[in-house]
Amino acid sequence: MKSPQVSTVIIALVFAGLAFFLFSLIEPTQTSVAIAIFIAAFVAPLIGINHSSESSTSDDVKTLYVGNLPYRANEASVRELFSTIGQVHSVRLMKDKHTGKRRGFGFVEMSANDTDKAVEALNDKEFQQRTLKVREAKERPEKEAE
Repeated sequence: MKSPQVSTVIIALVFAGLAFFLFSLIEPTQTSVAIAIFIAAFVAPLIGINHSSESSTSDDVKTLYVGNLPYRANEASVRELFSTIGQVHSVRLMKDKHTGKRRGFGFVEMSANDTDKAVEALNDKEFQQRTLKVREAKERPEKEAE
């Protein structure tokens, strides 16, 4: 279960206080409405209802695979390249576990609206004397527990 954000809890408490106040003022026939508001105010944060306008930014991000990168390229240079196309959220360049040297590929997380433009603009384009391979990353299959 997600932990509620502070602003959501405050909103819930305000609604709960308002519902309780109304509960004490209204006629008995309308108490069920006040009770429903009171319950909803406490249940909403627990089920993760988000009242902010930025409700799901993680759904708006896609990951691109970037292959054939020059070994001298670093995260900053790759970020700068992809930033010319759209909003970059993160850059991860893969390294060999034993030597620590770059392996010539990585992943760039971008706004979903910009990924198609990035693939079109940068796939098969030269970057630091190497021809990049850019495509949408595939989901990594989960390892089975043995």
